[in-house]
Amino acid sequence: MTSLSAGRVAPGHASAWIDRLLAAASASHARACALLLVLGLVCFLPGIASLQPMDRDEPRFAQASKQMLETGDLVDIRFQGEARHKKPVGIYWLQSASVALGEALGVPQARSRIALYRLPSLAGAVAAVLLAYWAALAFLPRRGALLAAALFGACLMLSAEARLAKTDAVLTACSVAAMGALARAWLGRADPRLPLATVLAFWLGLALGILVKGPMVPLFVGLAGIPLSLRARSGRWLLALRPGLGLALVLVLVAPWFLAIAWKSGGAFFGEAVGQDMLGKVGGAKEKHWAPPGTYLLVFFATFWPGAAFAALSLPFCWRQRGTDAVAFLLAWIVPAWIVFEAVPTKLPHYVLPLMPALAILTAMAAARGGVDPVGRGGVDPVGRGGVDPARRGAVAVALLVVLIPVGLMAGLSFAGWQLDRALPWAGLPLLAGAAGLAGLSVAAFARGAAERALVLAIVASALVSPAVFGLVQPALPALKVSPRLAAIRDGLACPHPRVASLGYREPSLVFLIGTDLAMLNSGAEAVAFLRAGGCRLVFVEGRFAPDFAAAAQRADLPPNVVGQVSGFNINGGRRVDLTAYGVNP
Repeated sequence: MTSLSAGRVAPGHASAWIDRLLAAASASHARACALLLVLGLVCFLPGIASLQPMDRDEPRFAQASKQMLETGDLVDIRFQGEARHKKPVGIYWLQSASVALGEALGVPQARSRIALYRLPSLAGAVAAVLLAYWAALAFLPRRGALLAAALFGACLMLSAEARLAKTDAVLTACSVAAMGALARAWLGRADPRLPLATVLAFWLGLALGILVKGPMVPLFVGLAGIPLSLRARSGRWLLALRPGLGLALVLVLVAPWFLAIAWKSGGAFFGEAVGQDMLGKVGGAKEKHWAPPGTYLLVFFATFWPGAAFAALSLPFCWRQRGTDAVAFLLAWIVPAWIVFEAVPTKLPHYVLPLMPALAILTAMAAARGGVDPVGRGGVDPVGRGGVDPARRGAVAVALLVVLIPVGLMAGLSFAGWQLDRALPWAGLPLLAGAAGLAGLSVAAFARGAAERALVLAIVASALVSPAVFGLVQPALPALKVSPRLAAIRDGLACPHPRVASLGYREPSLVFLIGTDLAMLNSGAEAVAFLRAGGCRLVFVEGRFAPDFAAAAQRADLPPNVVGQVSGFNINGGRRVDLTAYGVNP
């Protein structure tokens, strides 16, 4: 059978650069981290400033962070006048600090620039990639760890979360830090002495993870630790993490804010965060995000692209090597948590993001056919056993799924551009075509038995997709930018600092861009009364409410003064919207 070890296939002129790149980058940890940093910036930076606030979660986080700066209250979390007791305070502190730094550096209108609120997510995504490299070093030599971390850094789900001012990129970094330390405790349990830095990585990842998203990182750790302890018939290996020191550290870092919010909210935070948000997602579908079990497996080929097809092809390797300590740990990292997420009715694609570093490590191990030292690296068998064989029936057909995403993006974005704005996104199509070509070369390399080169080509293809979609195509789709175009109407008024209200269009992105005092109205009569209340005023009226507003304006003898119109597509609602702006300029 054809081997997938890169050493079994003689490099040609087209692929020699891959071997030289990997050899040079894996010559030292500094070089490997530098390459991963460059890859992260290429995949994560394009569009971080031009992408509109993505309704509804992102602007809710950003607006709550903005209100912390406006009020100086760093304990309570609020969206306009409503308490936002869903997640702990960690991400709001990070976003507020980022915006405050922007203000200190002189960034104009810093509090309304969504890019500043996204910087913690960008930093979290980059940190997650670098920590994935550190975690992979527990299982693989430097070259394999570099490939695993790059495969994780190139996945579409991480690329998307790096651009959103939410919790998930930072949560993933915390999870990888904790799981990388847990892996070292498991694989080195014969000598239960861990460096202090590893112990601190575990407990700091746990503490920051709790401040960012409550129990999620402890959940990942527990779901992995329990089956591993059952396998070892003892949990004593966990003592290497020095739980006495660690729990005291977590308590010192986490308890002050939880005590403060409990006192300030009268316990309401815990009732809403645990009783409504967390348990509500377990007991039923929250916010219309229900999906059946198996959904994460179905969307996996898109969310973990370009590594998903190769990860699927690694399943025989995982089964054969399941008895080794390394693969047993990685499966314990993935399988129990994945089952829990599939069982919970509420499903969102980013929930399984913290499990993807383990998938990337398993895929890199399979690509090398387990070619690592069996004693020093967790007991994986050498090259002679395991791995993914392209000669196996259907293997190349599965690998062809790598090509579907760039081809599908070319077709889907072209269709969307024409439907929404009667224009094709020409700027991004050449890069997407190049990504499709590289994906095809990746499949060809896999068919020849060069799995390592196939993964590198797929990673480079992803490095073209992100700039194409987020940097070139998305700015050229004005129909998607409803709230920014409405804010531009406000900014174009002759009178400064107008009072603004919205009738029918209630997206949080508009609150973030217009300001905390944006009034949300319920009827045409309220809109007319708002306009007649004196001073410079502006009302946005969504098309469904236009007849009601017109009738109320006629009854009040208020001649309509149209100052702008916006038509577009509301991503959150999945429908076209038409809004008219009416102004009063005294």
